[in-house]
Amino acid sequence: MEGVVFLLVGVLALVGPLVLYSLVRKEHESREEMGRREAERAARRDLDEER
Repeated sequence: MEGVVFLLVGVLALVGPLVLYSLVRKEHESREEMGRREAERAARRDLDEER
């Protein structure tokens, strides 16, 4: 029984970080890229909307 628990913990310790890595990579691929001018314009719009 202890061997099964040890094996489960070991598998989770190896698989968990890989799953997190794949989720982060997937999120990174779907991000919107913009140029400097577009980014500055978007940041100014955010500030104007908060007022």
